[in-house]
Amino acid sequence: MKAIQFKFLFALVVIIGLFSGCKKLNLPVTVPDCVERDIKRFERQDGGFDNAVAVYQWLVDGKIYYYYASDCCDQFNYLYDEECNLVCAPDGGFGGNGDGNCPEFVGDITEVLVWEKE
Repeated sequence: MKAIQFKFLFALVVIIGLFSGCKKLNLPVTVPDCVERDIKRFERQDGGFDNAVAVYQWLVDGKIYYYYASDCCDQFNYLYDEECNLVCAPDGGFGGNGDGNCPEFVGDITEVLVWEKE
């Protein structure tokens, strides 16, 4: 009797899981929850301020960062740490040189495309 109840509950959980409205992003690398939330927000927007069209993961000097490429001209491209704290804007803006607040990176930047707006 318990085996039948277990099978029924298991089947019910599987069916609910299949038909739930959750959509898991198919990202090439593991990202923090805060970056995943930002990507979901970017997918819902149709341009405008604070809307990225691509997110890259940077590995530099032993640390991981996330670079958000803006969708248009004269906007900053922002760099965040693993906890989604704003680090700086390495480039973009009116002059194209960012905000001037980035740390001086010593090593080469290894860049992986995490997400790009279709």
